[in-house]
Amino acid sequence: MGIVYINGEFVPTESAKVSVYDRGLLYGDGVFEGIRAYNGRVFKLDEHIDRLYESAHSILIKIPMSKEEFKETLAETIRRNGLRDAYIRPIVTRGVKGLGINPWDAMSPTVIIIADKITLYSSKMYEDGIAAVCASTMRNNPNACNPQIKSLNYLNSAMAKYEAYLAGADEAIFLNPQGYVVEAAVDNIFIYTKQGELVTPPTYLGALRGITRDTVIEIARAKGILVKEEPFTRHDLYNAVESFLTGTAAEVIPLVKVDGRVIGDGRPGKITREIMMAYRELTQNSGYPVY
Repeated sequence: MGIVYINGEFVPTESAKVSVYDRGLLYGDGVFEGIRAYNGRVFKLDEHIDRLYESAHSILIKIPMSKEEFKETLAETIRRNGLRDAYIRPIVTRGVKGLGINPWDAMSPTVIIIADKITLYSSKMYEDGIAAVCASTMRNNPNACNPQIKSLNYLNSAMAKYEAYLAGADEAIFLNPQGYVVEAAVDNIFIYTKQGELVTPPTYLGALRGITRDTVIEIARAKGILVKEEPFTRHDLYNAVESFLTGTAAEVIPLVKVDGRVIGDGRPGKITREIMMAYRELTQNSGYPVY
């Protein structure tokens, strides 16, 4: 049994409810973040809260608390759940207002903070790597739904994940209409090339500017690895020396097979392992103190 924050109150999980008229439920009209706490510290909290407020601003939702208030409320939610290692999900919807589509008719925003635990992949998958398929479902057009806005509408990702599941794979890879690799269903993607370059798709193709992605770029450059943000195709992915995915929940996970093609020698590579270790060390030694 956990404790959830909803609109100024901390309530038991089983009592945590929103209206059936909440626009987050009816229309996916809201934004969210996925955040991790390690060893009693919230990792990259400022970056996550900044992105949450930017997403809300872009869709004309005014979050009814300051960033500092939000951060402390988030920390208090973790404390009330007695967690030192946690996955935190802050959610802000436009609020409650009938069945009409007009967004300006909604009342005050609904603010929810959930603190719990999450496991996307087993320890064996981090040791051995995962397999993916390129989904026939394409990533949303950035002009239709800007990927920099972490909105509550994740149907695009859910359907791609279902494709992977039906194909017996662990993850799905999105392409854009031009055939370029964009990202995984809920993670960013990197390849390490034969030219000794670490490459990740640029965000203008439709990829989220992930906070873990940016952290990995910083780690790699500090190690003297040449990092590029440039388009690449399935052919480039199939023939990479190494590949891995990054995300707040997934952290850094090796990708060793795509569409039945083995990447490199089919094992997590040297660069991947180095970045995984550096990322884990960073998460254990930095962040916003909860206690």
